[in-house]
Amino acid sequence: MLNHKAKIMKIHIFIFALFLLVTNIAHADKILINMDLKQTDHLKAYGIAYWVLSQGHKVDWLLNYRGGSFMTDASDAVGERCRLQGVSFEIVGPSEEAQIRATIEDNNMESVLLEKAPKVAIYAPPNSKDEPWDDAVNLVLTYAEIPFQTIWDDEILKGDLKKYDWVHLHHEDFTGQYGKFFASYRNTIWYKRSKQINEETARRLGFRKVSQLKLAVAKELKKYVASGGFMFAMCSATDTYDIALAAEGIDIVPAESDSDPVDPGCAEKLDFSKSLAFENFTPVLDPLVYEHSDIDTSPNRAERTLGPEADYFILFDFSAKYDPIPTMLVQDHVNAVNGFLGQCTGFHKRFVKDYITILGDSEDKEEVKYLHGKFGSGTFTFLGGHDPEDYQHRIGDPPTELELHKNSPGYRLILNNVLFPAAEKKERKT
Repeated sequence: MLNHKAKIMKIHIFIFALFLLVTNIAHADKILINMDLKQTDHLKAYGIAYWVLSQGHKVDWLLNYRGGSFMTDASDAVGERCRLQGVSFEIVGPSEEAQIRATIEDNNMESVLLEKAPKVAIYAPPNSKDEPWDDAVNLVLTYAEIPFQTIWDDEILKGDLKKYDWVHLHHEDFTGQYGKFFASYRNTIWYKRSKQINEETARRLGFRKVSQLKLAVAKELKKYVASGGFMFAMCSATDTYDIALAAEGIDIVPAESDSDPVDPGCAEKLDFSKSLAFENFTPVLDPLVYEHSDIDTSPNRAERTLGPEADYFILFDFSAKYDPIPTMLVQDHVNAVNGFLGQCTGFHKRFVKDYITILGDSEDKEEVKYLHGKFGSGTFTFLGGHDPEDYQHRIGDPPTELELHKNSPGYRLILNNVLFPAAEKKERKT
């Protein structure tokens, strides 16, 4: 009889303890998702923040506090999702929150309110899954479980950009030269297929040449930014975008790509007032050279680096209270980020326009790796290189497994940009 009563008592104690645990989480003031070196999965943490926003709740982004941590109202649902995703978090009571707020107030830190989950789009061709390379933004959004839509020329030209808060430009060649893969890959199936799809799309949409179609798309994207959109680009979509804008009305595409020669003296005719980030550059007109212009630093890298171990760039340290926008974009648990190559690896500083904010550059200050600019009511951000965790991503290499790079500083920069449009509007002042 006593043994039976003892068992019942143990069950009651267990249930009461469980109740206290659940009640503690449910009624704690805040959940802090730390983003310092102690975080178990930085990339999934961004997905948690996005998910909280998608549920109609708000998130405080604590800039420069423990690597740019997130804080939100505590709930069983948030705690459970963090556990399922392998994201570390802490329960913060009123007194601890007050201490955090005081620390932020007294240091180069700031609390930015994230209000809504941004609608995200990736500009990518319909055959992107058949291309022999991967897109870092696609990979990290998928890993972090942040939803996105894929759009291309048809959607952009019919005005669909207004549906999205943030758009990423896949590894596109806006000059209409198919990535300048002519010399090495013109006989491959994937190159021929890409050329065919682009040419068919151009004709269907009323353009004589692919370069004319891509210019029209680039101009629509520029209007999107001017009207308040947020645009992000990596690799070849950075320099080719500005080259296309500057070359409006000028043929810089050799006959190997569009069946007619370039305009005589075309390099001297470029209008740099039309480009967003770069000026005074010279296009590379040789179809056999795997380079679009002298903006890119790739050709010079062999002379000044020893490989992945010696290649890195430094993130700038901004004033969180007076410059919250660039501060958001450089949130990380390290300030030196491993470099990585791409068709456009980085940008020669001498070609970067004066009004551009440099977010990260090389130790010698000659290579800009990461930049940000404002145009009209919106902004754009360019990050040089192809894949932050694959130093020299070659054609045909397998995709990066982000399960092996949960704490990637380079991939964090991409996700900073994804959450950036969620910030309270009054914090978007420059």
